Amino acid sequence: MWRHGQTRWNVERRFQGSTDIPLDDVGISQAARAARLLAALQPSNIVSSPLKRAAATAEALADVTGLEVAYDDRLVERFGGQWEGLTNYEIWDRFPEHAVVWQPPDGETEEAVAERVVAALDDALEATPAGTTLVVVSHGGSLRCGIARFLGLPDDIWWRLGPLGNCSWSLLGQARGDARGWRLLEHNAGTLPEPVLSDDR
Repeated sequence: MWRHGQTRWNVERRFQGSTDIPLDDVGISQAARAARLLAALQPSNIVSSPLKRAAATAEALADVTGLEVAYDDRLVERFGGQWEGLTNYEIWDRFPEHAVVWQPPDGETEEAVAERVVAALDDALEATPAGTTLVVVSHGGSLRCGIARFLGLPDDIWWRLGPLGNCSWSLLGQARGDARGWRLLEHNAGTLPEPVLSDDR
């Protein structure tokens, strides 16, 4: 679950939402670096939000692996309504009662985002051969909500899953022979996973 690279609005701390902002020069470099690392995982499928910042990030991995990118509208960032384009300070100044619960008054709820992201993830996994790696390229808010719902975390603790940095990723996996489902193996990573040597399975 890979977040897109940096944009100008990220630097300005503006709520991007579904506004189609491209990567800046730093974001392009971040995507190229991360793609070289993620290629070592030998992904079999790449699915991405169609927004420019995610699509360009996904294409960096496609360039390295030779894979085609599939685009899914359900992976776009959370619609922020009146918040889109505003800085964090402006949001807190103009919408203090909504900022406390981080819910744009005319925007999409986290629950709605989670539902569509999980549906996209389920479909992408269905199309991914067993035992291979799927890379999902999306946005910070969408990925956080989607990961939390996919793992079955209660809604009231989703905020405990920290935000993803630009071009960082979270690794989800299933233990071999374990029927209990998926778990979070790494979060907000920017390097390849190391083997875990532990008594904890």
